[in-house]
Amino acid sequence: MIDLKQLKASLEQLEEERHIPKDKILGAIEDALTAAYKKDFGKRGQIIRAKLDFDSGKTDFYQVKIVVDDSTVRFVTDNEEEAETPNENQEEELPRYNEEHHLLLEDAQKIKKDAKVGDELIFPLETQDDFGRIAAQTAKQVIIQRIREAEKGAILEEYSGREGEIVSGKVQKIERGNVFVELGRTIGLLGYEDQIPGEFYRQGERIRAYLYAVEETPRGISLRLSRSHPKLVEELFRLEAPEISSGAVEIKAIAREAGSRTKIAVFSNDPSIDPVGSCVGQKGSRVSTVIGELGGEKIDIIEWSEKTETMISNALSPAKIHSVVLDEDNREAKVEVDPEQFSLAVGKGGQNARLAAKLTGWKIDISSPEVAVKDVPVAEEADDLDEGLVDDGSDETPAVTPEEITEAE
Repeated sequence: MIDLKQLKASLEQLEEERHIPKDKILGAIEDALTAAYKKDFGKRGQIIRAKLDFDSGKTDFYQVKIVVDDSTVRFVTDNEEEAETPNENQEEELPRYNEEHHLLLEDAQKIKKDAKVGDELIFPLETQDDFGRIAAQTAKQVIIQRIREAEKGAILEEYSGREGEIVSGKVQKIERGNVFVELGRTIGLLGYEDQIPGEFYRQGERIRAYLYAVEETPRGISLRLSRSHPKLVEELFRLEAPEISSGAVEIKAIAREAGSRTKIAVFSNDPSIDPVGSCVGQKGSRVSTVIGELGGEKIDIIEWSEKTETMISNALSPAKIHSVVLDEDNREAKVEVDPEQFSLAVGKGGQNARLAAKLTGWKIDISSPEVAVKDVPVAEEADDLDEGLVDDGSDETPAVTPEEITEAE
């Protein structure tokens, strides 16, 4: 007899800690009892089911037989040889009649008048509770497997709808450059390629990351996290700026070089709301919070414009642009700046121009009367246009020396 008090306590613990419903655990126990019964007392071909009464602790066992006729099964006598295996052009053979598995229609109708082919009839079996060691081990394995499957399903259900969100967890361990993050009752993976360059993690440290993929694998549910994904910046601003979470302000484009600099283009659906100011916050409070979460990564916030010339000029901020000439066929823009603005437009190592090209999707050629930098490459993948950058609103960018400009070229 099952110890009901202990069983109920175990079910409540599993439901609380692993979020596995009681009915699924009871189903696992019934499957385990069925496996144990078949191991010690079952016959070949039998369909056996167990039913556990949770109130009394009693288990009843049943044999199931499927109603068939000569159109659904084939009959083979002991002296009759099996037909040869059909080739690809022949129809697939019907299953062989098994008296432990099947029940002829005429016999079934003697038990149940309205029985028809395909119905299942249930017959009670003798109750057994004294299982052998092998049967008990089989039952244990079934329960463990069913609990794992139920837990896997619960995790998949919880996290499959959270892709694209920021999740918070504690660093469990670091192995071969990969960081394993404990997220409640499951583990997320922050791969080396998804980390911010130069950022270090310590065991037990709490971190926030962007959940970009929930994958079902043979070993369980894999949660892929990222600290370098451009969408992380967007979601951080969504948390900090109510105007973005409400939809009054939209982040139209993001370009990011994680750990260094990000540019974001924002647009307001409400003429009375300043999109850039909404992201910067009072005295820079909102953007400072995001910068702090990203370890000091520089963020440029610009206003998005449908007019390409204006958008390119804004993207090259904080430099002041003299003129923009577009080549629509090749999606190239020739930008002219005053000599003193050239360093700001290009940025250290060409970063400002490179990010502007990613943000706008245009190839940018920056020139001035005295110096020129040509063919700043646009992002190679269209996905880069959806990735993001942000600025703390400062008007200064590190100056570029003539030697650095030469290296950039």
